[in-house]
Amino acid sequence: MHKIIWLNLLIVFSVFSQEITIDWKYHNVGRVRQLITNKGPLWPAGYPVKDMINCEFPPGSFEEHIGEAGIWIGAITPKGDTLVSVTTSWNPWNSHFEFWPFSSEPWDTIWVAGRGDTLDIPYWPNYIGLSDQDFICRYNDYNLVSLKDSWHHPLYADVIQVSHAWASPQPLNEIILFDFYVVPSKFDWKKAYITYWADPNVGYRFSDIQQFLRDDMSWYYPEEHMGLGVDSKGGIDGQAFSPIGFKIIPPKDYDSNKLKWSFQWSASTNPPGLTPATDEEKYRLLMDTDIIMDNQQIPSGSHFIISFGPFDLSVGDTLFFRVAEILGDGVEGALNTAHKVDLLAERDFQLPAPPPRPPFRFITDNHKVKLIWSPTPENNPEEYFDPNRADGEMKPFEGYRVYKSTQSIQGPWKLLAEYDIPDDNYGKNIGLQYEYVDDGLLNNVEYYYSVTAFSKEDRMLNWPSLESSINQNAKVVVPGPAPPQTVGQVAVVPNPYRGDIDYNSYNPPWEKPEGRRSFWMEQDRRIQFINLPKDCVIKIYTLSGDLVNRIEHHGGLSGKGYHDWNLTSSVGQAVASGIYMFSVKDLNNGKIQVGKFVIIK
Repeated sequence: MHKIIWLNLLIVFSVFSQEITIDWKYHNVGRVRQLITNKGPLWPAGYPVKDMINCEFPPGSFEEHIGEAGIWIGAITPKGDTLVSVTTSWNPWNSHFEFWPFSSEPWDTIWVAGRGDTLDIPYWPNYIGLSDQDFICRYNDYNLVSLKDSWHHPLYADVIQVSHAWASPQPLNEIILFDFYVVPSKFDWKKAYITYWADPNVGYRFSDIQQFLRDDMSWYYPEEHMGLGVDSKGGIDGQAFSPIGFKIIPPKDYDSNKLKWSFQWSASTNPPGLTPATDEEKYRLLMDTDIIMDNQQIPSGSHFIISFGPFDLSVGDTLFFRVAEILGDGVEGALNTAHKVDLLAERDFQLPAPPPRPPFRFITDNHKVKLIWSPTPENNPEEYFDPNRADGEMKPFEGYRVYKSTQSIQGPWKLLAEYDIPDDNYGKNIGLQYEYVDDGLLNNVEYYYSVTAFSKEDRMLNWPSLESSINQNAKVVVPGPAPPQTVGQVAVVPNPYRGDIDYNSYNPPWEKPEGRRSFWMEQDRRIQFINLPKDCVIKIYTLSGDLVNRIEHHGGLSGKGYHDWNLTSSVGQAVASGIYMFSVKDLNNGKIQVGKFVIIK
């Protein structure tokens, strides 16, 4: 079924690429890494997203939680038609995606704001950021792409979607909060319902795809208005650390006890499940009802819907509601977070904030790196003010923390140092510093560093100390000496290269998968030419003199004095075991150095 969807979307993009502006981004400031698109679905939905994971939690775990998810809107028109528009579905007969971005205007993308930032968005002047990372976009069901779908009958619905992510401690860093503003633009809606449709895929993303999809269950907690996708114990993908929940926070102007609520699920082994063929069937079976199904007990994979309503809306009215995407340590952790979300919603998520990220740079040297951070007039964490604190603290800044990872730019992170204001009633009173030197490092290997700022706790509000995002301030650092003036000291490491050694297990790893892939492949093999001049050409030969590969090296402004080779020929073939020769020609003076190395597979 998914192959059909992707084929259809490739056709759509080839025909309508000039009529919409497509955009996607990832929330990454907290512990949830969530894909956001500017047409609504929480999965690529045909967009050319290279990453394979839609919702990763915890960071670096490669645990997936979402197959597909998004809102549906249904209502009765003045003519008595029951229409339903969907952002995403399993429907194999007609429309899979009926909402698309408004236009091809270059600004009709995903806008990004931090807490307190003011944006001049054309459809939302003077937008002020709520969280540490706000994504703002809009879509509708009647643009040119939508209307060319012959199956689709639009409600003429405008939707503004704002998603929020926080770097703050639990529970904020374990949720993504969605604000939805739904507006009828052409005719009035009677008995309108909102449905959140989710196909949780919970487990290790790179296990067998069919088994990965088939051992989840759908549960519902009516007191929380939350559907939960739960990975069963065992199976080829093990048991995930976290389920995924979608909790509805209904409009404030409506008594949630007087709304109709529906929760239904269907097994993945029974497609199309809860996505009937016609709008009328969707509306009657899934929306205008008060069915609450029992929790799924036999794991088979499933998808579920939560519907709530009805609402009578006139043209231009705005229906505002929220959906909290919730993760945590097991079912109990997710439920604890759901309870806390209600308390946060009472404050309209106006909460104490961490200091801004400190400006941060680095200087590399032979086997070491110096990290440098200091306030600037444009960015001074030590002077920030937080109006949402209850203790009246005018300058809640307390200190800085330095982190390091040898694995990835998303951690896991090791705390190297903490510096805080001396002689106050908070923290360790160590004193502030603005430099840190990390020594004894391997040259020409990637390390990852971050510097954060943290606040005093709010004792009046019983709110913990808050810290700026580690991930958002992370940098890739490669220690090593400056390139030599010319050739003469070029070497190959490791030499010999041994295929029986698991270089991926080194810390930091010598070989590692590209991008977000978690498993090693042949293309990840690596030897390194070191002590290269800034601009040179490397040629690799067999002992018989056949040219295997030609590599141009340009160190650039960074002065990079090394170059990696993945043990493949110029035509992409893996090389065999043997003795190889190399030559390095300095492009600035024509000098050449030759040498040899050994590959044993």
